Amino acid sequence: MNFPELAAPTLQPHSEQYHVLPLPPLEAGAPQSWMVSVADAKYHWYDLVAGFPETPDIRDPIGRYQRRMQFELEALAAQHHLFFAVIRPRVRFDIKGAIQWGFFSLKLTLPLLMGADEARESITIELKVPFAATMKKPTVMLTPNFVTLNWGGLIEAFSIHDILQNYAHALKIPSKVVYVGQTRDNDARLSKGRLPALQKLHAQQSEHFDTLLLVQQLDVQVSCADGDPAAAPQYADPLAADALQGERMDVVEAALINYFEGPATRNHEQRTLRAARLGAVQAGQNLAQFTIDLQYPDAGRYNYLCSGQVDSAKRHLLSCFIADGQAKVTPMPLPPQPKSAKAAKG
Repeated sequence: MNFPELAAPTLQPHSEQYHVLPLPPLEAGAPQSWMVSVADAKYHWYDLVAGFPETPDIRDPIGRYQRRMQFELEALAAQHHLFFAVIRPRVRFDIKGAIQWGFFSLKLTLPLLMGADEARESITIELKVPFAATMKKPTVMLTPNFVTLNWGGLIEAFSIHDILQNYAHALKIPSKVVYVGQTRDNDARLSKGRLPALQKLHAQQSEHFDTLLLVQQLDVQVSCADGDPAAAPQYADPLAADALQGERMDVVEAALINYFEGPATRNHEQRTLRAARLGAVQAGQNLAQFTIDLQYPDAGRYNYLCSGQVDSAKRHLLSCFIADGQAKVTPMPLPPQPKSAKAAKG
């Protein structure tokens, strides 16, 4: 997921506080309908942040990997993106197991330990020689969390979740959404492992599950007789445009909380603040309806999502509206696949 160069963030606490910069006072215009889709998405392994308080050593390939992830998460603090905290059964490389190469090929079989009981499994991947390599076959080193490939002129580092996400395998591992939040946070607590909700979740889940963050840049297409308010002159000011984007993400976040977590989640104060916020946005934007289309074609084998109340699917299409301070959400049937896609799949 590539994010543009970031300007200095404006002061704004975490989205659950719902204290935001005020928008210019406007009379509600024509009714709006939104179409919300995923413009970009990327997984980050949150456990590496939560369990690694010191600054990684960038002279080490694994340290560079971790520091790069921290930089990406720090940059998100200035952006209005959403994230899902996703848990998957614990998986590690078996550092005592045997690494095997295929005959006359770059097929590499890596040993795994699955679940809290550390059941033995394996995954076979086929490597491609990178451009900067000076060796035809790399030297392989395993840690519980990472595999490093030393090609001579280049050393690559991949986490266990990079491997499972991007290479074919027959392992049936669910991705369960347990928390929905926003990245915008002046204190950048997400990248420091200091967001209280995720600290609590990590403490509860870390023994049996791995926690990942699915960060999503969402695109909001507005249908309105007056046009998209974002194009109006009063939103040419960066602060006003930022506040408008914050309003939209608050609405989408509330809908996804209801869908994946349930309307009774979070504490009473948070639900009260959210209801007031949604009512204000609905009145100010004259929001009649919005549709959310979640699908992740670039997420590899981590593109299926479920939750405690949602069945696993690689696409979630939702019809939403606001009533009585609540984001009402109804799953929609998926449109039929084009015949060409069905033929290719078969």
